[in-house]
Amino acid sequence: MPKKALNIPNLLSILRILLAPLLLAAAAAGLPGLFLFLFILSLLSDALDGFLARRLNQVSEWGAQLDSWGDLVTYLAAPFGVWLLWPALVSRELNFILLGLAAFLFPILLGFYKFRRLTSYHTHAAKIAAVLLGITTPLLLIGGPAYPFRIAIIVFLVAELEEVAITIRLKRWQANIPSIFHCCRLPSE
Repeated sequence: MPKKALNIPNLLSILRILLAPLLLAAAAAGLPGLFLFLFILSLLSDALDGFLARRLNQVSEWGAQLDSWGDLVTYLAAPFGVWLLWPALVSRELNFILLGLAAFLFPILLGFYKFRRLTSYHTHAAKIAAVLLGITTPLLLIGGPAYPFRIAIIVFLVAELEEVAITIRLKRWQANIPSIFHCCRLPSE
């Protein structure tokens, strides 16, 4: 573990990693209220870790990767938990859920293929998509309308396509690239 690794932002990312199995346990136990609470807590920790890292000047490559690992385990655990607790909802929204999962997994697999690690770009578009999904998913789970979630999935797809373009363009791994425009301005190697 790198020196100064246990700062507040990184502890929030670690919390998110630890919450993923608890999400699955709550879903397996048939506890939708607990699942939603843990899911929202996980989303809040995701929103806070990057903000606090920048605010406290504790941004690091290790922290960016830890945040990405937290995203990975959360975004894999949450759909499975939703499937266990709300199977009719999953059946109704299956096309959008699968689109979201494919959009999430393809850039990860491409990054592992090219760089042998998570990409950790944390683009502006990905942050916007995460906020939209963080609002619309719980809304959907409590019985709200589906169209905000569907729109958020489309925004997420666009954000993930940008990450694919960044991965294709980069010659070597680099964290925290705000957009494809920033990537294009990086010095060539």
